[in-house]
Amino acid sequence: MVEKTDQSGLWPSLYDPFRAFGARLSDWLNPASEASSGSDAYDIAMELPGVSEDDIELTVEDGVVTIRGEKKTETEKKGDTWYFSERQYGAFSRSFRLPADADAAKASARMTDGVLHVSVPKLAAQEASGAKKIAISRK
Repeated sequence: MVEKTDQSGLWPSLYDPFRAFGARLSDWLNPASEASSGSDAYDIAMELPGVSEDDIELTVEDGVVTIRGEKKTETEKKGDTWYFSERQYGAFSRSFRLPADADAAKASARMTDGVLHVSVPKLAAQEASGAKKIAISRK
């Protein structure tokens, strides 16, 4: 009688190093970004060098800011005895969940020196909490 033993606990799987490769590759290819909170607004900055404003789509829906785009770069150089050509293409998408006190309807964006800046103002404390001031009528 041959007894089967489970070897999975003794040897690491051949695929272990590759399990998270897709997530790591995605993080590496996505543009660097940072999100911060000021006294009046939430700010997102995303590095997009070489990306045209026409190739960027910015949406705010259901409390989520989504930035999508595509980088298209082509370089061609010629010399007397040499030729160099390089092309880079890649789509990206990043999403940021907004806090409850963000006024998504008033979001704005600007591009400066290859950096996209998105600003989402904060609601006044009264609006964010849903509180309503009620005047007392005098009779």
